[in-house]
Amino acid sequence: MNMLIYLIPIALLMGGIGLATFFWSLRSGQYDDLEGAAWRILAEDDPDSPKS
Repeated sequence: MNMLIYLIPIALLMGGIGLATFFWSLRSGQYDDLEGAAWRILAEDDPDSPKS
């Protein structure tokens, strides 16, 4: 039971850091273009580009 004195604040701190990171990613525009990446993976490569 004595260990809960340490574990609860550590868990709250880690949750707060995760929440702050999520809000930072929202403000920095990480989720603005969700469909663009899906379409880019389906686009064909340029036929004139050299293959390695």
